[in-house]
Amino acid sequence: MPDTAISETNARSHDVIAEHPRSIGSLLERNPKLSGPEMVKHLVPPRQFEHATFESYRPDDDYPSQAEAVESMKAFAGALKPARGGLFRKRAPETLPGIYLDGGFGVGKTHLLAALWHVATGRKYFGTFIEYTALVGALGYRTAVKLLTGASLLCIDEFELDDPGDTRLMSRLLSELVASGSRIAATSNTPPNALGEGRFAAQDFLREIDALSAQFQTIKIDGVDYRRRAIEGHTVSLSPEEFDEAIAGVSGTITVDSFDDILEHLSNVHPSRYVKLVEGLDAIGVRDVHKLASQTDALRLVAFVDRLYDAQIHVFAEGEPLDSVFAEDMLAGGYRKKYLRATSRMISLTTDDIA
Repeated sequence: MPDTAISETNARSHDVIAEHPRSIGSLLERNPKLSGPEMVKHLVPPRQFEHATFESYRPDDDYPSQAEAVESMKAFAGALKPARGGLFRKRAPETLPGIYLDGGFGVGKTHLLAALWHVATGRKYFGTFIEYTALVGALGYRTAVKLLTGASLLCIDEFELDDPGDTRLMSRLLSELVASGSRIAATSNTPPNALGEGRFAAQDFLREIDALSAQFQTIKIDGVDYRRRAIEGHTVSLSPEEFDEAIAGVSGTITVDSFDDILEHLSNVHPSRYVKLVEGLDAIGVRDVHKLASQTDALRLVAFVDRLYDAQIHVFAEGEPLDSVFAEDMLAGGYRKKYLRATSRMISLTTDDIA
């Protein structure tokens, strides 16, 4: 799509843009380009975990495994630090090169992963499973390995098993990095209330990364899923009049586009660049939301929502509620877990006062 192409359904959005030229723009005008080093530079914890520490994690006394997980992560962090002292210095206890946090949503896995990243020294990276696979897809396997080799720590949030090809790709990548001396920390991504599916358990993780399984310590974290209420809630859908009033009231930077235009634009931007696509935004407005017919569009939307959520960008939506865009056959398929996560995050982004 040309940079200036605007669909008829988006014309009304651009009438509003003309009235607010300083604060309102369009995602269609953003065509981010990132080099390999720039891509890995964005592999850091999301904004809401910029200051996560082991001390700021609050274990639930009803679930002792949470406090035990903190101690295990601290021990793993201690093994990352270079040894100090002279000839008779005390050696740190031997630890495996990988650690895996096994638990449902809302028990603090990402917080602990970010806290680990913050205390690690040297070159280190933090990203979701999707971000790492997108990096390999954009740069090629060998280039990605070259860029990541030498890292002291790779943190992988929301490790996924729904795509065998991506899982094997990551297993191979991590095997090479561990062999070069990198440490790996990973978490699961499946909500415990995924309607009888069970959650992403340690044995599933280890089986699928068989080349690395003996090198991972698995830590189980129990607890109440604080996201349950979000998943059972609904996104906020505004009337056309409410939508216009809402975006006019945003004091920061906002884009306004139709749902179809956003989906079309996402098809022309590699997912590894979505982080740059939303950079600097305070909110986005989405007109004419409707149910998705294409699973390809649905998966692009999932990746886009992840980047919006990481950056805590408020979403104003008009049309069909965003939590209903995934068709029943999609929710019953192999990518159900991705869609549940995206639904939870869209509810949060449309209801929380982020903008």
